Amino acid sequence: MKPILWLTALLPLLAAAQTPPAAKLLPAQSEIVFTSRQMGVPMEGRFRRFDAQVAFDPRQPETGRVTLSVDLASVAMGAAESEAEVAKPGWFDTKAFPQASFQSGAIKALGGGRFEMSGKFTLKGQTRDLIVPVTLAQTGGTSTASGNFVVRRLDFRIGDGDWSDTSLVANDVQVRFKLALSGLPAP
Repeated sequence: MKPILWLTALLPLLAAAQTPPAAKLLPAQSEIVFTSRQMGVPMEGRFRRFDAQVAFDPRQPETGRVTLSVDLASVAMGAAESEAEVAKPGWFDTKAFPQASFQSGAIKALGGGRFEMSGKFTLKGQTRDLIVPVTLAQTGGTSTASGNFVVRRLDFRIGDGDWSDTSLVANDVQVRFKLALSGLPAP
């Protein structure tokens, strides 16, 4: 075989070897929860609808890619009044900005099933760099990626106007996630 033809035949195999396996999100076993403080009292909410596109091999994390999208109108806070309020323009403004998203840029291993994922987080038309610590555990055929991080709500114009007073609503919002995935290789 001529050298050029041999190389041409080899390129698709090399590309396939660098592409991490795709995983499937198991929504019923997954959650995204946030906690904010209003006048010092913790207020918890969660999102009922979100999706993740995950291509990841824990043995080669640097080749991984993760995209997460969250339907902001799916927020559940335990009270219809609260859910209606956070949909308004001063908060999530779900009519103008129906989704929040995260797109990974780099993933690095920290050891012991822990990873650090850096990327771009977009909420209410504002995009910021975000570093997300992730712990990956596997039970049977299901991998669970979990972690938590803090978002500063005013960086994203969440709760602006009268609500921008951080003595009423704290600026830091704790986000906790658990994503159950099928199809990831064992570490």
